[in-house]
Amino acid sequence: MNLPQEKQCLINPEFYQFINNEVLPKTSLNNDNFWADLNNLINDFSHSNTVLLNTRQQMQNKINQWHLEHPQSSDFSPQASQAAYREFLQSIGYLTPMVDDFTIETENVDPEISTMAGPQLVVPVSNARFALNAANARWGSLYDAFYGTDIIDNSGELSNTKAFNPQRGQAVIDNAKDFLDEQFPLNSGSHHDVTSYLVYYQHLLAFFADGSECGLKDPCQFVAFDGSKNSPTYLLLKNNGLHVGLHIDRTGKIGATDNAGIDDIQMESALTTIMDFEDSVSTVDSNDKVEAYRNWLGLMRGDLEVTFTKDNQAVQRKLNYDRNFTAKSGGAYRVPGRSVLLVRNVGHLMGTDLIQDIDGNNAPEGIIDGVVTALIGSLDLQKSEHDCFRNSRSGSIYIVKPKLHGPEEVRFTCDLFSRIELMLNLPKDTLKLGIMDEERRTTVNLKQCIYEAKSRVVFINTGFLDRTGDEIHTSMLAGAFYPKSGIKNEPWINAYENNNVEIGLRCGFSGKAQIGKGMWAMPDEMKQMMKDKIAHPKSGANTAWVPSPTAATLHALHYHRVNVFEQQNTILTRTPASLDSILTMPIMPADMTLTAEQIETELNNNVQGILGYVVRWIEMGIGCSKVPDINDIGLMEDRATLRISSQHISNWLMHNVCTQQQVNQVMERMAKVVDKQNEGVTGYQNMSPNTEKSLAFQAAKALILEGHKQPNGYTEPLLHEYRLLAKQQF
Repeated sequence: MNLPQEKQCLINPEFYQFINNEVLPKTSLNNDNFWADLNNLINDFSHSNTVLLNTRQQMQNKINQWHLEHPQSSDFSPQASQAAYREFLQSIGYLTPMVDDFTIETENVDPEISTMAGPQLVVPVSNARFALNAANARWGSLYDAFYGTDIIDNSGELSNTKAFNPQRGQAVIDNAKDFLDEQFPLNSGSHHDVTSYLVYYQHLLAFFADGSECGLKDPCQFVAFDGSKNSPTYLLLKNNGLHVGLHIDRTGKIGATDNAGIDDIQMESALTTIMDFEDSVSTVDSNDKVEAYRNWLGLMRGDLEVTFTKDNQAVQRKLNYDRNFTAKSGGAYRVPGRSVLLVRNVGHLMGTDLIQDIDGNNAPEGIIDGVVTALIGSLDLQKSEHDCFRNSRSGSIYIVKPKLHGPEEVRFTCDLFSRIELMLNLPKDTLKLGIMDEERRTTVNLKQCIYEAKSRVVFINTGFLDRTGDEIHTSMLAGAFYPKSGIKNEPWINAYENNNVEIGLRCGFSGKAQIGKGMWAMPDEMKQMMKDKIAHPKSGANTAWVPSPTAATLHALHYHRVNVFEQQNTILTRTPASLDSILTMPIMPADMTLTAEQIETELNNNVQGILGYVVRWIEMGIGCSKVPDINDIGLMEDRATLRISSQHISNWLMHNVCTQQQVNQVMERMAKVVDKQNEGVTGYQNMSPNTEKSLAFQAAKALILEGHKQPNGYTEPLLHEYRLLAKQQF
């Protein structure tokens, strides 16, 4: 590089070779120019990144001081000092001036993000198998989803036995055809009684045993087919923008016993998937990052493959092709075979040894992520619109940015994206931005944040766990927080959830961008999910996170039952959530006392969850997994769940709800519980009885005892520190 020595960055050799040998040859970019441009970009943006982090801490220091000067009293009420608190937040720039009304100007957005409503998966990009499963989860079997979950009662004659249970299978078919009757009703009769289907001109006809026939009540719901009109092998229906496919095969395992020969009902499920470089991965050094980047490269090129053993057989997984049918009008009808992929970069906090300055300081990881994921994403834009593995047919690269604190950080991100576009010769606003509303300073300034990104924003969402973690850390000195279950019942949470949707709609998101809701964290509790998660489309959100492809298939049923865009029109007429409600801190009254049993129960739950997650992160490098809770119910855990639990205990220690001795005793006891739960797990290392020698145990302890000192309560610094120590022992 022709740069002064003091300005040159030191590039990790493995990273350098990966970019030079595997990525840049696929582009028109010159290698030397690329590295020189990247060097300049890092020099130009690193200082601003540091300033933003310092601003976060300075604001937190001022908030801490304010709480010290305004201690909670026995007659405290959240509203009593609300005006003074709001005025204080304005004085330090935490609350920014409101902008005038505006409408986002984002263009070239794929319909899966702009005009369709359906489930969204989030998956660790570092796990190629999981990434492929998620990318291919655009379509899922409703029969399999019903049969393999607790949607169907798992007792008596309906038990999910090792061998196929015909009684359970019939219950699956009955439930699936109830769905067809509900969402694709016939003019008369029921799909249960249909003996055959055929296509007559442009209409779908259903025939019954008595020789009668009828069509769909809404003929427009039939859109395409495969096979012949007289004997179709596939019928494609559409409702609320989502496809449903009837696979007809009278020789199939199910079709041979079905009146109409339906062998499966296939649901268009995960419209979009976030490939995650952040909370669900454990990527702490250059080797980890290059592996993750290589998987993203395989997804964008369309050639990612993985082979694994399942049931003693080798299984190969690769990306699904698109699906081609005959439109009812006679032309071609093509539907995507994969989710539209977004990529979640890391936030501003951490550095990476991929690139260092001459003093050995790591470059901001978020800046490197932005450049590399965009560079790799640009390979997708070289494909033709009809390429079988094209991700964005509108010519966009979708980057979700987590943990942004307020409009200044959004503006920095947009400036970074503009610079990356120039560096990679991409048209302006090719890089689309997803803003995660998971930090309080973003929530209370959400409209201003969206304004800063109005030409490239495609996504906002709520994330209860990270948002709660920031809520606790921000107000750490205000008082003791309620037990976690109580925090959810306080006014701030509904106001926060409603505000996100309302602000998004008032900024013109409907039909242009996604409004998302958070994760269903219990992957084995699908029956309960079906009862509860319909609240997300009813809330006006056109996507919501689910923990698995099976959950996506089931959650898709909600979007057939709820027309989200009609809901959005209704929501625009309601009274907006108030800022005062959002700022109401979920802390217990000063005179409220928890019983010893309540404190012990809360500590047991929090500590068990922390240890169960951290031990896999530190010892095994697993950033997201199904971790059994204290009642042995599997929960999807990532850094967001760890953040809230560690901050919660730290808060209770600070306000003397519990003692450090209690916490230590609970940790020792729960270490044994977690070890027992992980018996037989390959690669697992017990924490007890020598907890003082267990890096995982010590990491968990540090997260709790040092939680109040961690930047914004984030877990990454300590997790990375202990994971690197563990890797040195391998």
